[in-house]
Amino acid sequence: MRIFDPHIHMTSRTTDDYEAMYAAGVRALVEPAFWLGQPRTSVGSFTDYFDSLIGWERFRAAQFGIRHHCTIALNPKEANDPRCREVLDVLPRYLAKDGVVAVGEVGYDSMTPEEDDVFARQLELAKEHELPVMVHTPHRDKLEGTKRTLAVVRESGIPMEHVLVDHLNEVTVGVVAESGAWMGFSIYPDTKMDEHRMVAILREYGLERKIVNSAADWGRSDPLKTLKTGQAMLADGYEESHVDTVLWQNPVDFYAQSGRLTLDPLPGFSGEASEFQGNSVLRGGRK
Repeated sequence: MRIFDPHIHMTSRTTDDYEAMYAAGVRALVEPAFWLGQPRTSVGSFTDYFDSLIGWERFRAAQFGIRHHCTIALNPKEANDPRCREVLDVLPRYLAKDGVVAVGEVGYDSMTPEEDDVFARQLELAKEHELPVMVHTPHRDKLEGTKRTLAVVRESGIPMEHVLVDHLNEVTVGVVAESGAWMGFSIYPDTKMDEHRMVAILREYGLERKIVNSAADWGRSDPLKTLKTGQAMLADGYEESHVDTVLWQNPVDFYAQSGRLTLDPLPGFSGEASEFQGNSVLRGGRK
C-alpha cells in the first residue's frame, strides 16, 4: 500500500524510522511544527527549528525516499509563554516557503485567553497566505474544546474544507463531521486512538474527509501506525482502494489546497554521500 503520513514529528525520530517507513510504503509526509519537549526561551530557538523543518529534515527524508513537507506555527502549548509571542512576527516569511503546506499546529492546549489570541492571529495569517490550517484539539475537556475550536474557525471566515481538526476520537468526531472540516486521527500504542477503534469510526462515519496519522512525537509512539491501520481495514473487509483513499488520497486532497505538494517518487536509501550544508546522513567513513 502507498502511505502519506499527514502528521508525524520526524525531528523526534531516528533514521531507522525513515528506513522502516519507506519499507512499509510511506512515500510522503507532513511534519507539523510542535513544541521542543521543554520550554523554548527565545524567538531564535524557533527560527532555528523552522529552518530545520524546511531544510535539514526535508533533505534527511529524501535520502530515504520520502517526500517531506511541513506546517509552520506557534503551537498552542507555547502560546501561553510571553517569551514566544514575537514568533508571530517571523511566521510570514516561513509561510511563504516551498514545502510549507499549512499553518499548524494551531488551536488550544488549556483554552486560555492567550491561546485565543494566538489562534485567531494565526488563522488570519492562513487567510493572507491562502494556506490550509491544521488544528490541534486540547487533551483535556476535549469535546468543549473542539466545539470552541470550530466556533473560532467559523468566526475567522476560513472555509471549513480548508481546515483539518486533528487528534479526534469517538467523542469529538461527530461535531467535526457535521461542520464540514476534515477529520484527523492520531493512532498511538497506548493513548488517543488505536487502529481497531479507527476502523470502527470509519464503519460508522465513512471514509470521506478522514485522515489518519501516526504523530510519533517525543513520547511512546509508533511511526508505522498508518500501515497497521491499513492492515486493520483490510482485515475488517475493506478493499485496497478504500485503504488507499484513507492513507493516501485524502491527505493528498487536503494538502493539495496549498498548491505546494511534491509527490514525484524518490529512490530509497542509496548510500550516496550527498550533503546538506556540509552534512550527510552517512557515518563511519562509508564511501
